Amino acid sequence: MSVSNITVLRPSVLTLIGIPGLETMQCWIGIPFCVMCLIAMIGNSLLLITIRSERSLHEPMYIFVGMLGVTDTLFGTRIVPKILGIFWFHVPEIYFDSCLLQMGLIHTFQGIESGILLAMALDHYVAICYPLRHSAIFTHRPVTQIAAVVTLRTALLVAPSLVLIKYRFQFYHTTIISHCYCEHMAIVKLAAENARVNEFYGLFGAFIVAGFHLTFITLSYAQIFFTVFRLPQKEGHLKAFNTCIAHICVFLQFYLLAFFSFFTHRFGAHVPPYIHILFSSLYLLVPPFLNPLVYSAKTTQIRIHLVKMLYS
Repeated sequence: MSVSNITVLRPSVLTLIGIPGLETMQCWIGIPFCVMCLIAMIGNSLLLITIRSERSLHEPMYIFVGMLGVTDTLFGTRIVPKILGIFWFHVPEIYFDSCLLQMGLIHTFQGIESGILLAMALDHYVAICYPLRHSAIFTHRPVTQIAAVVTLRTALLVAPSLVLIKYRFQFYHTTIISHCYCEHMAIVKLAAENARVNEFYGLFGAFIVAGFHLTFITLSYAQIFFTVFRLPQKEGHLKAFNTCIAHICVFLQFYLLAFFSFFTHRFGAHVPPYIHILFSSLYLLVPPFLNPLVYSAKTTQIRIHLVKMLYS
Protein backbone atom coordinates (compact mmCIF):
# COMPACT_ATOMS: atom_id res chain seq x y z
CA MET A 1 0.00 0.00 0.00
CA SER A 2 1.41 3.38 -0.93
CA VAL A 3 1.21 6.04 1.67
CA SER A 4 1.22 9.73 0.88
CA ASN A 5 4.03 11.93 2.15
CA ILE A 6 1.53 13.91 4.22
CA THR A 7 0.54 10.92 6.35
CA VAL A 8 1.83 10.61 9.89
CA LEU A 9 3.20 7.39 11.33
CA ARG A 10 1.63 6.58 14.70
CA PRO A 11 1.30 10.15 16.03
CA SER A 12 2.04 10.58 19.72
CA VAL A 13 -0.03 13.76 20.04
CA LEU A 14 -3.41 14.70 18.56
CA THR A 15 -5.09 18.09 18.39
CA LEU A 16 -8.74 18.67 19.33
CA ILE A 17 -9.97 21.87 17.67
CA GLY A 18 -13.20 22.10 19.68
CA ILE A 19 -16.32 23.08 17.76
CA PRO A 20 -15.50 23.92 14.11
CA GLY A 21 -17.17 27.15 13.06
CA LEU A 22 -17.72 28.36 16.62
CA GLU A 23 -14.11 28.84 17.73
CA THR A 24 -14.69 32.48 18.67
CA MET A 25 -17.68 31.54 20.84
CA GLN A 26 -16.16 28.56 22.63
CA CYS A 27 -15.25 30.58 25.72
CA TRP A 28 -18.96 31.42 26.14
CA ILE A 29 -20.14 27.91 25.28
CA GLY A 30 -17.87 26.64 28.04
CA ILE A 31 -19.90 28.50 30.70
CA PRO A 32 -23.10 26.39 30.45
CA PHE A 33 -20.93 23.30 30.00
CA CYS A 34 -19.13 24.11 33.26
CA VAL A 35 -22.38 24.91 35.09
CA MET A 36 -23.96 21.61 34.02
CA CYS A 37 -20.83 19.72 35.06
CA LEU A 38 -20.73 21.37 38.51
CA ILE A 39 -24.44 20.77 39.12
CA ALA A 40 -24.02 17.17 37.96
CA MET A 41 -21.13 16.50 40.33
CA ILE A 42 -22.73 18.27 43.31
CA GLY A 43 -26.15 16.73 42.69
CA ASN A 44 -24.83 13.20 42.21
CA SER A 45 -22.55 13.53 45.25
CA LEU A 46 -25.49 14.62 47.44
CA LEU A 47 -27.55 11.77 46.03
CA LEU A 48 -24.83 9.25 46.87
CA ILE A 49 -24.35 10.63 50.40
CA THR A 50 -28.10 10.48 51.03
CA ILE A 51 -28.44 6.88 49.81
CA ARG A 52 -25.35 5.76 51.70
CA SER A 53 -26.24 7.43 55.01
CA GLU A 54 -29.93 6.42 55.14
CA ARG A 55 -30.44 2.73 55.89
CA SER A 56 -34.02 2.72 54.57
CA LEU A 57 -32.62 3.55 51.12
CA HIS A 58 -30.43 0.44 51.01
CA GLU A 59 -32.87 -1.25 48.63
CA PRO A 60 -32.23 -2.38 45.02
CA MET A 61 -34.05 0.55 43.43
CA TYR A 62 -32.01 3.13 45.33
CA ILE A 63 -28.78 1.15 44.97
CA PHE A 64 -29.23 1.29 41.19
CA VAL A 65 -29.81 5.06 41.47
CA GLY A 66 -26.55 5.25 43.42
CA MET A 67 -24.77 3.31 40.67
CA LEU A 68 -25.98 5.89 38.15
CA GLY A 69 -24.68 8.61 40.44
CA VAL A 70 -21.23 7.00 40.64
CA THR A 71 -21.09 6.62 36.84
CA ASP A 72 -22.16 10.23 36.23
CA THR A 73 -19.73 11.61 38.82
CA LEU A 74 -16.76 9.70 37.40
CA PHE A 75 -17.76 10.72 33.89
CA GLY A 76 -17.88 14.42 34.75
CA THR A 77 -14.50 14.43 36.48
CA ARG A 78 -12.75 12.48 33.68
CA ILE A 79 -14.15 14.02 30.50
CA VAL A 80 -15.40 17.59 30.99
CA PRO A 81 -12.13 19.20 32.28
CA LYS A 82 -10.40 18.50 28.95
CA ILE A 83 -13.30 20.07 27.02
CA LEU A 84 -13.11 23.19 29.19
CA GLY A 85 -9.33 23.23 28.76
CA ILE A 86 -9.87 23.53 24.99
CA PHE A 87 -12.59 26.17 25.30
CA TRP A 88 -11.02 28.39 27.98
CA PHE A 89 -7.29 27.79 28.11
CA HIS A 90 -6.56 26.92 24.46
CA VAL A 91 -4.91 23.60 25.30
CA PRO A 92 -6.03 21.43 22.37
CA GLU A 93 -3.22 18.88 22.44
CA ILE A 94 -3.84 15.44 23.85
CA TYR A 95 -1.59 12.39 23.87
CA PHE A 96 -2.74 9.64 21.53
CA ASP A 97 -2.99 7.10 24.36
CA SER A 98 -4.89 9.60 26.51
CA CYS A 99 -7.27 10.19 23.62
CA LEU A 100 -7.92 6.45 23.36
CA LEU A 101 -8.43 6.29 27.12
CA GLN A 102 -10.94 9.16 26.96
CA MET A 103 -12.80 7.45 24.13
CA GLY A 104 -12.86 4.21 26.08
CA LEU A 105 -14.16 5.91 29.22
CA ILE A 106 -16.92 7.71 27.29
CA HIS A 107 -18.26 4.54 25.69
CA THR A 108 -17.77 2.50 28.87
CA PHE A 109 -19.70 4.98 31.01
CA GLN A 110 -22.47 5.17 28.42
CA GLY A 111 -22.70 1.38 28.23
CA ILE A 112 -22.75 1.03 32.02
CA GLU A 113 -25.48 3.67 32.36
CA SER A 114 -27.58 1.94 29.70
CA GLY A 115 -27.11 -1.40 31.49
CA ILE A 116 -28.12 0.08 34.84
CA LEU A 117 -31.26 1.54 33.27
CA LEU A 118 -32.12 -1.95 32.04
CA ALA A 119 -31.53 -3.41 35.53
CA MET A 120 -33.78 -0.73 37.03
CA ALA A 121 -36.53 -1.53 34.52
CA LEU A 122 -36.35 -5.22 35.43
CA ASP A 123 -36.40 -4.33 39.14
CA HIS A 124 -39.58 -2.26 38.65
CA TYR A 125 -41.10 -5.03 36.53
CA VAL A 126 -40.62 -7.65 39.25
CA ALA A 127 -41.68 -5.25 42.03
CA ILE A 128 -45.00 -4.43 40.32
CA CYS A 129 -45.85 -7.62 38.43
CA TYR A 130 -44.52 -10.12 41.00
CA PRO A 131 -44.39 -8.17 44.31
CA LEU A 132 -44.27 -11.28 46.51
CA ARG A 133 -41.15 -12.54 44.75
CA HIS A 134 -39.27 -9.24 44.55
CA SER A 135 -37.52 -9.44 47.91
CA ALA A 136 -36.38 -12.99 47.16
CA ILE A 137 -35.11 -12.21 43.64
CA PHE A 138 -33.46 -8.80 44.11
CA THR A 139 -31.30 -9.36 47.15
CA HIS A 140 -27.99 -7.57 47.66
CA ARG A 141 -25.98 -10.39 46.10
CA PRO A 142 -27.79 -10.37 42.70
CA VAL A 143 -27.62 -6.57 42.64
CA THR A 144 -23.85 -6.72 43.15
CA GLN A 145 -23.57 -9.40 40.45
CA ILE A 146 -25.63 -7.29 38.04
CA ALA A 147 -23.31 -4.31 38.61
CA ALA A 148 -20.24 -6.48 38.00
CA VAL A 149 -21.68 -8.08 34.85
CA VAL A 150 -22.77 -4.73 33.39
CA THR A 151 -19.33 -3.21 33.97
CA LEU A 152 -17.36 -6.23 32.72
CA ARG A 153 -19.53 -6.74 29.64
CA THR A 154 -19.24 -3.08 28.64
CA ALA A 155 -15.47 -3.12 29.13
CA LEU A 156 -15.18 -6.28 26.99
CA LEU A 157 -17.19 -4.65 24.21
CA VAL A 158 -15.18 -1.41 24.24
CA ALA A 159 -11.67 -2.88 24.65
CA PRO A 160 -11.39 -4.54 21.18
CA SER A 161 -12.14 -1.24 19.46
CA LEU A 162 -9.32 0.44 21.40
CA VAL A 163 -6.92 -2.38 20.56
CA LEU A 164 -7.82 -2.21 16.85
CA ILE A 165 -7.19 1.53 16.73
CA LYS A 166 -3.96 1.26 18.69
CA TYR A 167 -2.33 -1.59 16.78
CA ARG A 168 -4.13 -1.90 13.43
CA PHE A 169 -3.87 1.71 12.25
CA GLN A 170 -0.32 2.99 11.75
CA PHE A 171 -0.69 5.83 9.25
CA TYR A 172 -2.94 8.86 9.69
CA HIS A 173 -4.00 11.53 7.20
CA THR A 174 -3.88 14.19 9.91
CA THR A 175 -3.50 14.58 13.64
CA ILE A 176 -6.29 17.16 13.92
CA ILE A 177 -9.63 15.95 15.31
CA SER A 178 -12.59 18.16 14.40
CA HIS A 179 -14.27 17.62 17.73
CA CYS A 180 -14.06 18.74 21.36
CA TYR A 181 -13.50 15.24 22.71
CA CYS A 182 -12.15 11.93 21.44
CA GLU A 183 -15.14 10.37 19.74
CA HIS A 184 -14.80 6.93 18.14
CA MET A 185 -15.70 7.83 14.55
CA ALA A 186 -13.68 11.06 14.65
CA ILE A 187 -10.54 9.06 15.49
CA VAL A 188 -11.21 6.24 13.01
CA LYS A 189 -11.65 8.70 10.13
CA LEU A 190 -8.12 10.01 10.71
CA ALA A 191 -6.58 6.69 9.70
CA ALA A 192 -5.06 6.34 6.24
CA GLU A 193 -5.73 2.58 6.27
CA ASN A 194 -9.12 1.05 5.59
CA ALA A 195 -11.07 1.87 8.73
CA ARG A 196 -14.26 0.07 7.78
CA VAL A 197 -13.62 -2.88 10.08
CA ASN A 198 -13.29 -0.70 13.16
CA GLU A 199 -16.15 1.53 12.02
CA PHE A 200 -18.37 -1.51 11.53
CA TYR A 201 -17.36 -2.95 14.90
CA GLY A 202 -18.18 0.32 16.66
CA LEU A 203 -21.59 0.59 15.01
CA PHE A 204 -22.32 -3.10 15.55
CA GLY A 205 -21.44 -2.92 19.25
CA ALA A 206 -23.51 0.23 19.76
CA PHE A 207 -26.54 -1.26 18.02
CA ILE A 208 -26.25 -4.55 19.92
CA VAL A 209 -26.03 -2.86 23.33
CA ALA A 210 -28.57 -0.10 22.69
CA GLY A 211 -30.95 -2.40 20.83
CA PHE A 212 -30.82 -5.12 23.48
CA HIS A 213 -31.33 -2.68 26.36
CA LEU A 214 -34.00 -0.64 24.62
CA THR A 215 -35.98 -3.74 23.65
CA PHE A 216 -36.08 -5.20 27.15
CA ILE A 217 -36.75 -1.86 28.84
CA THR A 218 -39.68 -1.27 26.50
CA LEU A 219 -41.03 -4.79 27.08
CA SER A 220 -40.69 -4.36 30.84
CA TYR A 221 -42.70 -1.14 30.91
CA ALA A 222 -45.28 -2.48 28.46
CA GLN A 223 -45.89 -5.35 30.87
CA ILE A 224 -45.98 -2.94 33.82
CA PHE A 225 -48.61 -0.78 32.07
CA PHE A 226 -50.64 -3.87 31.25
CA THR A 227 -50.46 -5.15 34.83
CA VAL A 228 -51.36 -1.82 36.43
CA PHE A 229 -54.27 -0.84 34.21
CA ARG A 230 -55.95 -4.23 33.73
CA LEU A 231 -56.72 -4.77 37.42
CA PRO A 232 -60.08 -3.59 38.83
CA GLN A 233 -58.52 -2.63 42.17
CA LYS A 234 -55.39 -0.90 41.09
CA GLU A 235 -54.79 1.87 43.65
CA GLY A 236 -51.85 0.05 45.16
CA HIS A 237 -50.38 -0.71 41.76
CA LEU A 238 -50.83 2.89 40.66
CA LYS A 239 -48.96 4.02 43.78
CA ALA A 240 -46.19 1.55 42.96
CA PHE A 241 -46.15 2.72 39.36
CA ASN A 242 -45.50 6.29 40.53
CA THR A 243 -42.06 5.14 41.62
CA CYS A 244 -41.31 4.37 37.96
CA ILE A 245 -41.94 7.92 36.74
CA ALA A 246 -38.43 9.16 37.56
CA HIS A 247 -36.87 6.16 35.84
CA ILE A 248 -39.02 6.67 32.73
CA CYS A 249 -37.94 10.33 32.55
CA VAL A 250 -34.26 9.36 32.84
CA PHE A 251 -34.70 6.55 30.32
CA LEU A 252 -36.40 8.83 27.77
CA GLN A 253 -33.89 11.68 27.98
CA PHE A 254 -30.94 9.26 27.75
CA TYR A 255 -32.15 7.36 24.67
CA LEU A 256 -33.83 10.27 22.89
CA LEU A 257 -30.61 12.31 23.08
CA ALA A 258 -28.60 9.27 22.00
CA PHE A 259 -30.72 8.54 18.94
CA PHE A 260 -31.05 12.19 17.97
CA SER A 261 -27.28 12.62 18.15
CA PHE A 262 -26.71 9.40 16.23
CA PHE A 263 -29.13 10.17 13.38
CA THR A 264 -27.98 13.77 12.93
CA HIS A 265 -24.39 12.50 12.77
CA ARG A 266 -25.04 9.62 10.36
CA PHE A 267 -27.71 11.05 8.08
CA GLY A 268 -27.50 14.83 8.48
CA ALA A 269 -25.05 15.37 5.64
CA HIS A 270 -26.24 18.93 5.08
CA VAL A 271 -26.29 19.84 8.78
CA PRO A 272 -23.33 22.08 9.80
CA PRO A 273 -20.61 20.20 11.74
CA TYR A 274 -21.02 22.40 14.81
CA ILE A 275 -24.61 21.18 15.15
CA HIS A 276 -23.40 17.57 15.22
CA ILE A 277 -20.78 18.34 17.84
CA LEU A 278 -23.10 20.43 20.02
CA PHE A 279 -25.71 17.67 20.12
CA SER A 280 -23.16 14.95 20.76
CA SER A 281 -21.71 17.08 23.60
CA LEU A 282 -25.17 17.63 25.08
CA TYR A 283 -25.71 13.88 24.95
CA LEU A 284 -22.68 13.53 27.22
CA LEU A 285 -23.55 16.42 29.56
CA VAL A 286 -27.33 16.40 29.94
CA PRO A 287 -27.92 12.92 31.48
CA PRO A 288 -25.45 13.41 34.39
CA PHE A 289 -26.90 16.91 34.88
CA LEU A 290 -30.58 15.88 34.88
CA ASN A 291 -30.44 12.50 36.61
CA PRO A 292 -29.95 13.74 40.21
CA LEU A 293 -32.50 16.53 39.68
CA VAL A 294 -35.12 14.08 38.38
CA TYR A 295 -34.60 11.53 41.14
CA SER A 296 -34.53 14.19 43.86
CA ALA A 297 -37.76 15.73 42.59
CA LYS A 298 -39.73 12.61 41.63
CA THR A 299 -38.65 10.05 44.25
CA THR A 300 -40.38 10.86 47.53
CA GLN A 301 -38.09 8.98 49.91
CA ILE A 302 -34.92 10.40 48.38
CA ARG A 303 -36.38 13.91 48.45
CA ILE A 304 -37.44 13.62 52.12
CA HIS A 305 -34.08 12.32 53.32
CA LEU A 306 -32.16 14.78 51.16
CA VAL A 307 -34.08 17.75 52.60
CA LYS A 308 -33.62 16.33 56.10
CA MET A 309 -29.86 15.99 55.57
CA LEU A 310 -29.49 19.50 54.14
CA TYR A 311 -31.49 21.26 56.86
CA SER A 312 -30.54 19.19 59.88
